Amino acid sequence: MIDLFHSVSHECSKITTARYSTSFSSAIKLLHKEIRRPIYDIYGFVRFADEIVDTFHQYDKAHLLADFKKQTYDAIKDNISLNPILNSFQITVNRYNIDLHLVEAFFKSMEFDLNKSNYDSEGYASYIYGSAEVVGLMCLYVFCNGNKQQYEQLKPSAQALGAAFQKVNFLRDVKADYQQLNRVYFPGVDFNDFSHEMKKEIEDDIQHDFDKAYEGIVQLPLNARFGVYLAYKYYLSLFKKIKAVQPQKILEHRIRIPNYHKAWVAAKVVIRTQLNLL
Repeated sequence: MIDLFHSVSHECSKITTARYSTSFSSAIKLLHKEIRRPIYDIYGFVRFADEIVDTFHQYDKAHLLADFKKQTYDAIKDNISLNPILNSFQITVNRYNIDLHLVEAFFKSMEFDLNKSNYDSEGYASYIYGSAEVVGLMCLYVFCNGNKQQYEQLKPSAQALGAAFQKVNFLRDVKADYQQLNRVYFPGVDFNDFSHEMKKEIEDDIQHDFDKAYEGIVQLPLNARFGVYLAYKYYLSLFKKIKAVQPQKILEHRIRIPNYHKAWVAAKVVIRTQLNLL
């Protein structure tokens, strides 16, 4: 029974999301049940590709990523894959007619991570688009469910939210990216001499993304609005904590939001959900 195989595939993407990100997993639970599964499918796909370039250091990462990319396109074309993560992803891509240019842009950014260690402004924008903004756009395809006018209207905000998340991740993960992976994503930044001015400039840019993202969140369909809002609030809380930290402290340890604070944020969003308020 093919339905059982597809169900198992979706479950693998859900488990992947839960194990890799409790924050996103909690946010997805606030989406309407009809759209939770495709968002799990997108996250599972993105997570596996990211793992290849970030953690598979003892393997031929270029070969693995190229193979994963080929399998992805084969799965989408054939409407099936024996890789459950890719099988669930192809179901969502084909069901919601997700533009394959978004998939291609995502892989381009993953390929950057194989060899590229520093970025100019153009390369930075290209990386952010492919690694984060397109993920927001894939999700937006699901949220809009074929409403192209709504998609085009919300597209800039979805890109801004993806960009904000990724840039916050960059600040949170500076220690690992710079010291372990030798990556510097922010153009013109020297983390050996990371100043308050450099940090403030990055933070102002991120705040602009968050502001633009919020404008779109309040216009999302109700079945998606509060789940996306919770993810937004999680990252906004992390961002505020990073802003309060001295520049050099970012290089010393990974900034985290404790679970009790996440629970408090989630509780507030649940109350707003019940009252249909943002």
